[in-house]
Amino acid sequence: MKVKKYGALLVSVLMCSPFALAKKPNVLLIVADDVGFSDIQPFGSEIQTPNLQKLAQQGATLSNFYSGPTCSVTRSMLLTGQDNHQVGMGTMAELLQPEHEGNEGYQGVLNHKAATLAEILHQNGYQSFMSGKWHLGKKPELIPSARGFDQSFVLLQGGAGHFDETPLLLNYDPIYLENGKKVSLPNDFYSTDYYTNKMLNFLETSRDKEKPFFAYLALTSAHWPLQAPDQYIEKYKGQYKDGYEAIRQNRLARLKQQGIIPQNTQANNPFEQQLKPWEALTAEQQARETKAMQVYAAMIDNMDANIGKILNYLKEKNELDNTIVLFISDNGPEVSDIQGLDESDGFMAWVNSSFDNSLENMGRKGSYIALGPQWAQVAATPYPYTKGFLADGGIHVPAIMSYPKKIPAGIMKNENLHVMDFVPTVLDYAGIRHVQQDKSLKFEGVSFANIFKNKQLKNRTLNWEFNNRKVIHDRNWVLLEQAKPYGTGSWQLFNRDTDPAMKVDVAQQFPEQVTKMSKQWQQYAKRVGVVEAPARYNYTQRICFYGDCIGQPEK
Repeated sequence: MKVKKYGALLVSVLMCSPFALAKKPNVLLIVADDVGFSDIQPFGSEIQTPNLQKLAQQGATLSNFYSGPTCSVTRSMLLTGQDNHQVGMGTMAELLQPEHEGNEGYQGVLNHKAATLAEILHQNGYQSFMSGKWHLGKKPELIPSARGFDQSFVLLQGGAGHFDETPLLLNYDPIYLENGKKVSLPNDFYSTDYYTNKMLNFLETSRDKEKPFFAYLALTSAHWPLQAPDQYIEKYKGQYKDGYEAIRQNRLARLKQQGIIPQNTQANNPFEQQLKPWEALTAEQQARETKAMQVYAAMIDNMDANIGKILNYLKEKNELDNTIVLFISDNGPEVSDIQGLDESDGFMAWVNSSFDNSLENMGRKGSYIALGPQWAQVAATPYPYTKGFLADGGIHVPAIMSYPKKIPAGIMKNENLHVMDFVPTVLDYAGIRHVQQDKSLKFEGVSFANIFKNKQLKNRTLNWEFNNRKVIHDRNWVLLEQAKPYGTGSWQLFNRDTDPAMKVDVAQQFPEQVTKMSKQWQQYAKRVGVVEAPARYNYTQRICFYGDCIGQPEK
């Protein structure tokens, strides 16, 4: 279908570069949803992900790759190469506060200040396909078919039931579009299977074989509600009966053995003294916790099987060697249990009356469960905190990149990389130069193509802000501010060389470093248009676990 053009599109021309002389590479971007740092085999997991393991063996494991703290925030940066505040996603639409009203950095949608990668590539002879979760706007001018994608099947919102059109939240009915038109789901729908098959269909029936393609597969595994096909759930029966600490320590050991993390790393579980440990749970609670993690693992296993289908298809079509493949998670694991998701009157009544959450039915169609804070902290091993936070557990994600023509097989790279770097890197490989019509807006991300030639990435600081949480990374230093009880409410300083999992605050010992980095963060905030506002909601502010709750919304 004809793609609409908007004034903010990048004007793109071919570069005279070595990459431009060869056939342009295809691009396959695979995004998992709420999958933690240690949840796949190449990153220390017991969950079986042989296709991702094979992808890592054929390409590069990126051990220090950073995302945004939540779904849509990450996606806005990933698709544009800009900071989320620059393109309208200062926070998620669901979390906008009165102070944000009228500010273009807080529209809760991906605005048109920057072009998407699909738009840039479309102008340069590519076809672009998308299947999965969009979460960047619902108006006609904001959906994938208006942002550069030739073919698309998408869930517009942040999530839904995986077997049917069950809403993610009360009064949050899902909308599915195929090429801009509303569609209903088939009776045999399972999210990851269906999204993958749609992408395969696009590639097989709609692709011009003479053109390069950009395929964006935005999966919803393992976003709540946790659901998976029975055969995958059965595969992990009994796997998690020994509890959180046993799994965490096994993952920590494997991460060290694989060289993903330094040998001096200690796992950092900030909930250790605040929430019930495994041995304090009743037998019934342990059974439910075991089953929840069993379902979560099943979702990731199923996701890997579907990724294998895409990779095998490209290999059969002799396209894999000329395809840049990036797999990432969009943020850290989901911290909330069902009680922690309660934002409105009637939510718990809706859950209790609408779903069968018996032990036997957990993970099946008609259930509604979430991972909860203790397993989420295992998923983030070794890092502290989870989705919604700016400590590493929320933004340090598993990442694998393959491009056989340019990336050596089986390597590991530990440079600090960011989702904003993806667009510049792809354009670098494709030999495309880009000039914004708004000349004041330059890419925040940088190409990291040269690291695969063993060249150094130019040093830079990485900055984030999300709902009054702040962090800046400068080489080995991390300066973080999170309100109590998840921080001190003031800047905390961590040295990743000596303390990779951020357990020891050294702000008192290095006040000059705090001063320097806090000034750098303030400069960033002014440049991208940060608007600070109280977080007047429960989500990631109040964390609950079997009746015990910590934290509360700001006022």
